[in-house]
Amino acid sequence: MLAAFSITPIGVGEDVGEQVAAAIRVIRESGLPNRTAASFTEIEGEWDEVMGVIKAATDAVLAVSGRCSIVVKADIRPGHTDTLNSKVATVERYLAR
Repeated sequence: MLAAFSITPIGVGEDVGEQVAAAIRVIRESGLPNRTAASFTEIEGEWDEVMGVIKAATDAVLAVSGRCSIVVKADIRPGHTDTLNSKVATVERYLAR
């Protein structure tokens, strides 16, 4: 499973970097392959692992903000691994033509 998700702290003002860092810390400590960009984080693993990390990251944000909004998009393709990198590599191959 490859999931792209965003956890947005609500009610803490415009600068949410500290609250987002709490979530990213949990995600990175999970040991699952992940990548963080400006608006979303991608994480790859088995369903229960990924959803467990998303819940733990959400709990970390709630511990410092009291309210949050979550957006999750998942690509579930049993038997495939390293899709975090291989999907991007495929597009790059086409762009190089």
